[in-house]
Order: sequence, then C-alpha cells, then structure tokens
Amino acid sequence: MKKKPVKIEDLFDYRYPENLTYSPDGKTLAFTLAKADKEKDNYHRDVWIIRDGKVSQLTSAFSSSIVFWDDDTHLVIRRAKEEHEPGVTELYKIDINGGEAMEWLKLPLPVDGIKKVSDSLYAVAAMIDKNDPDAWKKDPETRKKEAEEKKKQGNVQVVDEVPYWFNGAGFTNGNRTALFILNTADENKIKRITAADFSMGEFIVDDGVVYYTGNVMKTVQSLYSRVYSYNTKTKKKETVYKKEDHEIYALMKDNDRLVALASDMKEYGVNQTPDLVEIRDGKIRTILDPHRQFGSSVVGDTLLGGGKSGVMKNGSIYVIVTEEDHNAIWKYDSAYEKTVVYDAPGKVAMIDVNGEKIAFVKEDAGSLGEIYEMNPDGTECVKLTDFNSACLKDKYVALPQRVDYVSNGTELHGWVLLPENYEKKKKVPAVLDVHGGPRCVYAEMFFHEMQVWVSRGYAVFFTNIPGSDGRDDAFADIRGKYGTIDYEALMDFTDAVLKKYDRIDPEKVCETGGSYGGFMTNWIITHTDRFCAAASQRSISNWISMSFISDIGPYFGPDQCGAPGLYGDENTRLMWERSPLRYAKNCKTPTLFIHSDEDYRCPLPEGMQMMQALAANGVETRMVIFHGENHDLSRGGKPLNRIRRLKEISDWFDAHTK
Repeated sequence: MKKKPVKIEDLFDYRYPENLTYSPDGKTLAFTLAKADKEKDNYHRDVWIIRDGKVSQLTSAFSSSIVFWDDDTHLVIRRAKEEHEPGVTELYKIDINGGEAMEWLKLPLPVDGIKKVSDSLYAVAAMIDKNDPDAWKKDPETRKKEAEEKKKQGNVQVVDEVPYWFNGAGFTNGNRTALFILNTADENKIKRITAADFSMGEFIVDDGVVYYTGNVMKTVQSLYSRVYSYNTKTKKKETVYKKEDHEIYALMKDNDRLVALASDMKEYGVNQTPDLVEIRDGKIRTILDPHRQFGSSVVGDTLLGGGKSGVMKNGSIYVIVTEEDHNAIWKYDSAYEKTVVYDAPGKVAMIDVNGEKIAFVKEDAGSLGEIYEMNPDGTECVKLTDFNSACLKDKYVALPQRVDYVSNGTELHGWVLLPENYEKKKKVPAVLDVHGGPRCVYAEMFFHEMQVWVSRGYAVFFTNIPGSDGRDDAFADIRGKYGTIDYEALMDFTDAVLKKYDRIDPEKVCETGGSYGGFMTNWIITHTDRFCAAASQRSISNWISMSFISDIGPYFGPDQCGAPGLYGDENTRLMWERSPLRYAKNCKTPTLFIHSDEDYRCPLPEGMQMMQALAANGVETRMVIFHGENHDLSRGGKPLNRIRRLKEISDWFDAHTK
C-alpha cells in the first residue's frame, strides 16, 4: 500500500522539546514543549514535567517558557503576553504540585538570564544602554515620557560601534549585557555590578560567588574575553583572568575547580577547536585538547533549539560532541579521563544530568525529537516522551543510504534519500543539498525539507565535505580554500551518486544550500552548468562587502579567505578571489535567491548583488525576500514564512525538472 507523503504543512504538526532541566533534588525533569501556531503565525510554548515516569503538562493558557528552578517544587517561568510594558520583565512562579502560575517578580529591565545565589538572592543578566545605564532606576512615568519623546524625534538609528547589529537581536549599538544582583527580601532591591561600557558574556553561580566572562567594549568588540568574579557575601569584585588572549566560554565550577573552554585562535583561526582549560591563580592551564567541538554541529529543521550542551556534576563533565557525522555524549571524570557514554547515529540536541540519570533530546533518521533518559554509564536508555510518532505514522520516510567516495585523496561519505518505489521508476530528478557553517555536519536524521522533496519524487543527496565539523581542525580548516577542495568534493560526490543510482536523471539535478551552503551554491552556478536549477539561500556572494556589513564580518571574512586583514590590495585580492560575484558572468543556471531583510549574518545585499548580476546577464532568476526574518528563517522563522520558503524552492525545482 502506498504511504502518505510528507508535506510542507506538516511543520504545524511537529512538537519541539526544549530546555531540559532537572529540579535541584533531581526528582523532576522539566522542559518546554513548542508547537507552531498557524493562526497567530508564531510558536506556542508550554511547560511540562516528568516525575516518577509520568509526563504531565503544567501550563496552557499563555505561551510560557522555563527560566530556572527556584527550589525542588517551584519553577520560575516567563509568559508571552500580547501587551507588555517595553523594557520590563515579568516572571511567574508555578508549583509543580498544582495551582496557577503566580506573578513573582517585575523588573524594569530586559532580563536575559537569572540564576539563584541563595534564598532571596539572585544574579541577573540584563540589557542596558551604555549611554543611560541606570534608566531602570527611573519611575515608570518618566520612562514612558522619555519613550514618547524619543518617538517624536522620528525613526532614526545612530551607530558608532561595531558590531552595530546582530543576527536575531536587531540593532545592538550601545547595548551592553550587565550583571545585577537582586535581593527579593529587600523590596526587590537591585544593584548593577558591571560598568556601563562592560558587556558580559556568560555567568555561573557557585557558593555565593558569581563568575562571569566579558570585556569593556569601546568602538570594536574584541574576540577575546576576561574572567571575573563577584562575591555576594563580601561584595568584592576580582579579575580571575586578566589577559586578553583567549576566547573563553562555557564556564563550569565544581569544588575548587573553575573550568572553561578557551581558544587562542592562533593555529586555525576563529573556527579553532577550543581546549578544556582550568583557570587558577590568574593563569590558564590547558587540561586537554578534545579534538572535537563541544556541542552539536548537526544541522536540521525540526528542532527550535534551547538547552544545555554540557553539564558538570559530581566532579564529572558530561558533554555533547560532534563525532564525524553524528552526536555522542562524552564523560570526563575528575582526572579528565574520557568515557564515551552514548554514541549512535543522529542528533543529540541538549542534555541535563542529575547525578543518577542523563536526560537528552534525540532525533534520528526515522523519528523526530523526543526526550530520553539513561544511566550515567549509558546503560538502560529509555524513551520518556512520544510527542511526534503520530506525525510520521503511515508516511513514507526515506532512510539514508550511504555512499562512500574519495576526493583529493580523502575518504568521505554522504547519503542518498530515494523516493518511494524508486526501483520501479525510469528516471527521477534529484537535489544536492549543501549544509551551512561551514563547520557543521549532516547526520542520519529526519530532515523535513529533504523528506518533502522525496515525497515530490526527488532523490536527495547530501554529504560532509572538507570544512565540515566532526573530524579534527585540519579537516575543518579551509581558510583560503573556499571554492577549491570543498567544491571538488561536492562534484566528486555528485559523480559517485549518479554512478551508483542510474535512475537519477543527470539532466534534472538541482542544487541548494544556505549560509555557507548559499556561498557554495553561488560558487557552483558560476563554475559549472551541470545543475538544471539552483536555490541560493542566505548566501555570501562578495567577501569584501560581507566583511564590512555582516555582524561577524570584520573578523570572519578575512579569516576565512586567508587574508591577514581588511585593508590593502593584497587582502582585497584574496577576498575577491574567493567571491562568487567575481565569476557571475559565467553563470547560466536558473537560480532562485531566498533572503531575509533582518539577516545580519549574511546580509540581504549579498543575495541582491548576485541576483542582480545574473539578471543583468540574462540568466533566469528570482528573489524572494522575507521581511522581519533573520538568518534562522529555515529553522526558526515564523511558521507561515517557513512554509512559503520551502514552497518557493520546491516549486522552482518542479518548474525546471517536470
């Protein structure tokens, strides 16, 4: 019996677990469950818990998300209200044993994060304006009058620093993330700890001390960070690490050890794998080079994100790693000896540990994201939730078939998804899909857009080429090589797929990719005519312009092009050599461009330049611009826009293959 197809609109049926977090006593696992709301064109989130093996829902009326556990039975949550006072954060507390969420705290600050220090004492990360850092002290009426006065002055944006905008955050000029200490026992008294021009990276709390990273930002944001501490008992602030020579993040504290990930970026540039380090006595001591990035680099489109990728518990570090073409969970004991706790095909999105169990969200080739739990040694892995199995019931889901190939002497592999009854067909069209990053990976997991194309009769193939994550830095390092060994690997992979699957029509092969995959799409269409159609998404076409307008451009552009800096003829030459726009006159491939006008990572002009160059040269082209969306459109954009995006690409391919 023929199975049902995976449709674009199935995005409305999927459920997305987020932000797994155990209660302090470890007995209750809380999480947020998101789903697309078609009527409101956004995502509705509810708070759920798992206790004694029972899965139950805590909230439903308002879209809500977890902030933190206040104690063993009370969660602090946010509610998304249609009407709220700008710049004010309202937090609610809910008892997991029953009852409505009650208003707990109202702060005149846009809060980014909050952690409990002790009873009634909290560390708060909140956004301030460096030019008016204590605006939160003003009474509501004054703040309202100032907002009205600013509105009368017109819709004007002033920028005087770099970056002045950031993807997903909009214009950030003058904004700083500040550290505050809140005392709820003293009429919610709040005190700012960091200076007006200091921007905090992240913070943790341990035994009454707040440890945090960051740096003073004047005109240009530094890639490096220092480490500081604030003792809430003595009110003393100290510099734990004062040198400005490492990017430092993922702070962890257990007993007397302050551990972090740190990279000096000297050998492999900004994408260099960080070392696990200990910070003590004002020095950084490298504990080990893990040879793998911590966290998941696996790309997909059926999880919205949120949650921890590493946890320190009882002297051990549990962390998600990207191992070649999948995620694994590693454990480092107090002597930093590694144990592989979990290793299986697919993606592990987030974890938490309570000492007796490890909870994580996983998805694989035949299933969407669900919550699992296992012993700390990886035994007795149990699936706790079943939110998404009905979504795929009776539907044809193509399972990945591995294809091994060699490119430039390197052994590589990829996968092919075949349409139903492929073996009975004479010829089928196909799609080559290229991931972003470039330091990301494809895995054997359910990918909605690919399954949609399969259901439309396409074979879909994808691979991890040089530049991808999952191996060592030498494999991932393609600085100055963009469009060379990576492009050759994609062509070699395409040849291998067409050789193995002779029912794929070589005259009807399409190609697409986003971000780095968008760059590669632009490169492909200007260096070969073998694809019948292409869809370039959130792309880079001109490394010179990208370097001067992207939120990460000033350091990422030159670094990836192998240029030592932004200025001078030689640097310009190196960046222009790697720019697809330089070769646009060679393009003959009908190309669709997908871009968002609030994409500040690969800004809109990158797609506009390429599209205009093709149009001026008589090449069939079309550009679809999504207003109000950013670089994450395909993964977390508004549901209706995600559906429109995928429909535009699918219809473009259909028009050129059927």
